[in-house]
Amino acid sequence: MGSSSTTWTSKQNKLFENALVTYDKDTPDRWRNLARAVGGKTTEEEVKRQYAMLVEDVNHIETGNIPLPNYDAHAAKPGYAFMQQQAQDRMKYMKLQ
Repeated sequence: MGSSSTTWTSKQNKLFENALVTYDKDTPDRWRNLARAVGGKTTEEEVKRQYAMLVEDVNHIETGNIPLPNYDAHAAKPGYAFMQQQAQDRMKYMKLQ
């Protein structure tokens, strides 16, 4: 059983983000389904807190309160543009929730 002070692993965060795509705001028992998808997080309250933190982070990024790193596009590795597009797509999706 998890606690409110439990730190989520990167694997749990990825499972959570993927589950958000499956269980949107109109899904019955959304929070329960999200908790099951993450695994190890047995309470809906933990999932709700994690979602609230994610929304807050996205809001901070969108309002410019968290500056993005100044990457040199010419020196970036080939996958940089793809990763940047994924981040932008994820932020667009979060706005729809």
